[in-house]
Amino acid sequence: MKVALIQMNSQPNRKHNLAQALRLMSDAMLNTPHLIVLPEHFDWMGGTAEDKRRAADLVPGGEAYCLIQQFAKDHGVWVHAGSLLERSQIHGTVHNTTVVFNSRGEHVGHYRKIHLFDITAPNGATYAESAVVTPGEDLLIYEMNGYKIACAICYDLRFSRLFDRLSSENVDVFILPAAFTLQTGRAHWEVLCRARAIEYQAYFVACGQCGSYPAPSGPRRQTFGRSLVSDPWGTVIARAGQYPTVLHAEINPHRLTEVRHLIPMLQHRVPLEGARLHIKAERA
Repeated sequence: MKVALIQMNSQPNRKHNLAQALRLMSDAMLNTPHLIVLPEHFDWMGGTAEDKRRAADLVPGGEAYCLIQQFAKDHGVWVHAGSLLERSQIHGTVHNTTVVFNSRGEHVGHYRKIHLFDITAPNGATYAESAVVTPGEDLLIYEMNGYKIACAICYDLRFSRLFDRLSSENVDVFILPAAFTLQTGRAHWEVLCRARAIEYQAYFVACGQCGSYPAPSGPRRQTFGRSLVSDPWGTVIARAGQYPTVLHAEINPHRLTEVRHLIPMLQHRVPLEGARLHIKAERA
């Protein structure tokens, strides 16, 4: 299965972002991929909390949703539409949402980001995703061309229990749209992506934002880029740089079988739900 990752530099300007996505997806089709993957926030990046609330659009029916749906239908390609800002029918609720379309442009499913990015980075920049976004509650695995593909978004990467739950359904490919910061990306991006591939013996497809975007205040914020694909052995088989681009990779079913045969972790996995935990406190 051929996969094309669309690495973007989105801004607080939907028209600009959708034009960029359309151009890069059209370039990707020159290699006839079976699946196109977009990054987190492909439709809107940066701005104030109020800007983001105003930018949130309908799923289904919004401008970004309809453009990607039409592209999938017109080009006969599956699209894992990174994530977009979804305005919920519940007043005032916004979700960070992945939508998946099949090659007929049909809505296969959607995943709303569960773990929200509320941190203070080493440089002092504060990120407060929960000021705008409401977390999702449900997981999504979809089947395509005989592969089981699982959804996660950006900060989810740090929470192995989510991937453990998904892997219990015999997932072949994890897809992670992201907008990692430059600082956290340098320290953790590749090692976490490769770790998830190794520990769950699946391909890991991580599609990121790159470049900078305007923050609510202070200097522009930098994203890490360097989208990558890791095979189930933890080998990075494709890696992008720091600029908008299309990254191509191939998912090989024989590699999945080979790795799982070499180290049969599924057979060795021991249920731990009933295990007794002993904690020995040292006496003073």
